[in-house]
Amino acid sequence: MSKKPTIIFVDDDPKAGELMLRFSEGASFDCENFQDSELALAYFKDNGADLVISDLRMPKLTGIELLREIRLIDKQVPFIIVTGYADVESAIEAMRLGASDFVKKPFDMDEMCLQIDKTLQHDALVRENRLLKRQLSDERSRFGMVGHSKAIQDVYAIIDKIADVRCNVIIEGESGTGKELAARAVHTQGQYADKPFIVIDCGALTDTLLESELFGHEKGAFTGAVSSKPGLLETATGGTVFLDEIGNISDAMQVKLLRVVQEQQVTRVGGIKPKKIDVRFIVATNQDLEARSAEGTFRHDLYHRLNVVKFRMPALRERRDDIPLLVQYFIDRFNEQYHRNVTGFDAASMKKLMDHSWPGNIRELQNLVERHIALADGDIMTLGELSELKPASISGEGIDADLPTLSELERRYILKLLELFNDNREKTAETLDINKSTLWRKLQSYRQTESG
Repeated sequence: MSKKPTIIFVDDDPKAGELMLRFSEGASFDCENFQDSELALAYFKDNGADLVISDLRMPKLTGIELLREIRLIDKQVPFIIVTGYADVESAIEAMRLGASDFVKKPFDMDEMCLQIDKTLQHDALVRENRLLKRQLSDERSRFGMVGHSKAIQDVYAIIDKIADVRCNVIIEGESGTGKELAARAVHTQGQYADKPFIVIDCGALTDTLLESELFGHEKGAFTGAVSSKPGLLETATGGTVFLDEIGNISDAMQVKLLRVVQEQQVTRVGGIKPKKIDVRFIVATNQDLEARSAEGTFRHDLYHRLNVVKFRMPALRERRDDIPLLVQYFIDRFNEQYHRNVTGFDAASMKKLMDHSWPGNIRELQNLVERHIALADGDIMTLGELSELKPASISGEGIDADLPTLSELERRYILKLLELFNDNREKTAETLDINKSTLWRKLQSYRQTESG
């Protein structure tokens, strides 16, 4: 017979404790009742519990003080605050500190018991999912990343070390190496996995849009702001914000972001009152932020605030041993998507894959495998020349034979990729490693130039 979950109920009002004990008889949980919050804490230190329910206002340790002490011992145990209507703001503060929920007084015992069952079930599910994720991690696919080379194993080791450490992280690496995947792994493998993970592409938004998205806005802050809207940083409280291509933000946004990172509070656009947040920042870049900081093109104070832990995602050419595993992973994935039964590439083709320099890294490999499976005639695939994936050479009959300007060369290359992918803008944007909206704006400017 499995042991019932144990809850600790703390309230200096003896009638509340007696009521809880009476309702817990025959319930799906056992209840330990305390009128003294310090005795409750001592019991928890010795025995633990599956859930703590505490009144907010008490002598000795208040509910928030008890929460802080328990979080030093166990960062995962659910904690419910019981509060009067006048203390709702304090209850929200308790939520920010890690409380699971709050219940207003006077409460109905049937509803309280339902809340207890719901909280215990949710906690059991979170723990089970976390256990399954760790059990499913193996040499071939850890944290959703495929590979067993020394280079990627070093990344796995860092993720293991920092997953439960709520520190800011910089992930460096070339485009297409899986920086977002690594950031997501840091979040999902830790104890805050059930909290929000918000992704923001800094290169795809103007300063105005980025500020509104990050910080939110008040009603009437600008034309079209018909109602107040919380920003993504508020939404992510308790969790992680992933800022992709952080090196693309302007000096003005760097100043505003620095204030948020160091003070953990935001002020909505058009607002005057700061709002507290609790966010871990993980940022990614394909640039050398340390070098940019030294030369003055990226704020050194923001760099050092973010640079608590820094690691680099290796380029695919630095982890060639993983190419066969990655190829098989993508074959399995696209076989299912396109209803194919492809076994793999022939030996000569695999040698070409192993020898290729992969400037587009894993994203380039994924696109290649997908294209060949979509066009496959049999169960064994033969690879054409890899030159089809490269930009035209800087000589001869290529798109740059007449030595165009850089902007003109970019225009020709984008249009050539569109032609190669049969006007598939999503594929073109992915290959270029830009946002679809950025591609759309470029195409619009080309049309305006042609019509003018």
